[in-house]
Amino acid sequence: MKVSDKLLAAHRDPSSPATFSFEFFTPKTTQGVQNLYDRMDRMYNLNPLFIDITWNAGGNLSNLTSEMVNITSTVLGLETCMHLTCTNMPLKLIDDALQNAYNSGCQNILALRGDPPLDGSESTGDFKYAKDLINHIRSKFGDYFCIGIAAYPEGHPEEPDNLKTLEYLKQKQDAGADFIVTQLFYDVDNFINWAKQCKDYGINIPIIPGIMPISNYNAFIRRAKWNGVKIPQNFIDRLDPIKDDDSKVRDEGCLLMAELCQKLIDSKLINHLHFYTMNLEKSTTMLLDKLNLVSLNSKMNYELENSKPWRKSLNPSRESENVRPIFWKNRKFSYIQRTNNWDEFPNGRWGDSKSPAFGSLDMFEHEIIRHSPTKILQLWDKPLNINDLGKLIINYINNKINCLPWSDTQVTTEINSIKANLIKLNENGILTINSQPKINGVKSNDPIFGWGPSNGYVYQKQYLEFLIPKSKIDNLINNINEINELNNYDILNYIITDSKTTTILKSNITDQSDVNAVTWGCFPGKEVAQPTIVEKVSFLAWKDELYLILKKWSNVLLNSSNDLTNQPDESDRINDLKSSKFIKSLIDDYVLVNLVDNDYVNQDDRIFTLFDNI
Repeated sequence: MKVSDKLLAAHRDPSSPATFSFEFFTPKTTQGVQNLYDRMDRMYNLNPLFIDITWNAGGNLSNLTSEMVNITSTVLGLETCMHLTCTNMPLKLIDDALQNAYNSGCQNILALRGDPPLDGSESTGDFKYAKDLINHIRSKFGDYFCIGIAAYPEGHPEEPDNLKTLEYLKQKQDAGADFIVTQLFYDVDNFINWAKQCKDYGINIPIIPGIMPISNYNAFIRRAKWNGVKIPQNFIDRLDPIKDDDSKVRDEGCLLMAELCQKLIDSKLINHLHFYTMNLEKSTTMLLDKLNLVSLNSKMNYELENSKPWRKSLNPSRESENVRPIFWKNRKFSYIQRTNNWDEFPNGRWGDSKSPAFGSLDMFEHEIIRHSPTKILQLWDKPLNINDLGKLIINYINNKINCLPWSDTQVTTEINSIKANLIKLNENGILTINSQPKINGVKSNDPIFGWGPSNGYVYQKQYLEFLIPKSKIDNLINNINEINELNNYDILNYIITDSKTTTILKSNITDQSDVNAVTWGCFPGKEVAQPTIVEKVSFLAWKDELYLILKKWSNVLLNSSNDLTNQPDESDRINDLKSSKFIKSLIDDYVLVNLVDNDYVNQDDRIFTLFDNI
């Protein structure tokens, strides 16, 4: 969706709260990219209207910008604006970037001139000015893209005549620009006067102020000097006495920037704030909290973003997707990657189970865990036995760590009602992989379980997925059968498989094609929506992925044990080796099980009673 359309929709009512957006830049390392995706994923929950990603001209970094735009649009479901510069940029690179953005479903471009050559020579690119780039985008893509432009409230460093800078800004508007994002500033009165001058000059597209949170004193001074912006005396008076205490500077800087933002909002000239995050989270979040914008925006009804219990992709190739297997609930990166080449989503689900539905695991075996070997060791240490791994999973359940090898995102408050049961299982050697509690007719706007259009009701069957020793399978099945016989039908469904077989080991679901909806919603004037399911074919695809995750984890530990240059002493090497063998034993000796309680009305945790005598 276009930024201009989103701004219009969000502010049709003049009393609506100010909206906001975030800027991120492309990291220099692969691990940095993965960490940034995780940060973006968390900051999605703050309800930004959009994000933008900076452009790095030349080489692989340019490709990374396009790759990141594709991920944020397709996987993370974030409305994205791609920076694009034209200085020293060949036309083919520009056109490739635009086409990649188009293919990703990105409809927003921030068209920039970019920095001129450092040696003072003329640009070697096909375009000299941002207005040339705007004209090219319009000639090639018509009105598909919403185009943003940059502005300098305190004047451009290359043009001392402020009237000329206004004229250049209007030329970009007249060429087809739709909105303005400004350079950072601290002099709010000057900004307000400049915004009024823009209106008087006939510049009537939305002006979005660029807000730079203050995280520490030295960075604050350095950025102001580098950008040539004025620092008001009250900023110096309040920050200079505490400049050596980063914590106090961040707190006082938050107050100063909150006062600046509130004055902008009160001026009625501004209804949207754009935060230069510098790929950080805390300072921006503190500022939003101080302005109360997170809670105000969370009350706004973004039904498009909340139309499914999973993050809806903005890629046009996935517009008709409305069902996903629950197994990838916490693995959206790998799910999108494995289904990226599907041509269609027939009948509202992911495809024909007889076709090669899921992409080959060989395609991304090297990145089956989204972290480098060093990061893997930092995150999950070296579990030596089932108790160590159980404690690791419990730490995840308690939000002491943010991810596990098979779960990319941290747990939410959804699990609170079954949290104690999950902890008990892991304490007793039953390793939980995925779960959801049962709910019966919760309002669709519920802050924890809600999804879909307003004035509806949503439902969930209790679901549990776990690893259990092969020796305990028979006892588990006997307990399931006892409960089913007592209720005169298969109130509990199970599917069991292992790492070696290509089929299901055991199940009480007789038809291979049976699909069990485990989440659904009922909404006024609409069909019943069933967005998450359990079924055999996709479970086999998921178990291959899970066991490959364990294999990769084991190999990382094994390689670490063999890396003598990285071992401070022999005991560390031995522990690496023991941990590698232990993780491999999960592949050889444990089975993967999923359980569904089909009685969503009875609120008893029936599934968890199965393990009392196991």
